[in-house]
Amino acid sequence: MKKILVFLLMIFPNVVFAQSTVLNQAKYLATLQVVSKHKMNDASVISDVNKLREYDRFQQELSKMVSKLDNSRPNEAKNRKIMRILEKAGKEIYNELK
Repeated sequence: MKKILVFLLMIFPNVVFAQSTVLNQAKYLATLQVVSKHKMNDASVISDVNKLREYDRFQQELSKMVSKLDNSRPNEAKNRKIMRILEKAGKEIYNELK
C-alpha cells in the first residue's frame, strides 16, 4: 500500500496537494461551524444571542451582509478574503483544540 501511495505521489504531486488543500479548507470550516454552534449555546452568551435573533434590524443587516457574498463566484476578491479569514480562524481553533 505504501509503495502505491509513493508511486501516486511521484506521478500526481499537484493533484494530491490540491486535494489536501481542499480537504484542509473543508476541515477548518467544519471546525469553525461546529465550535461556533457549541459556543453560541454557552450560558454566558445564550441570552444575548437569543436577543439578537429576535432583533429584526440586526437580522436585516446580517442578511444584507451575507447577500454580498456569492458562492457561485468563489474567485471574487471579497469571497476569497472572507474564505481566508474563515479558514485562518478555523485552523487556529482546530490546532488549539487538537
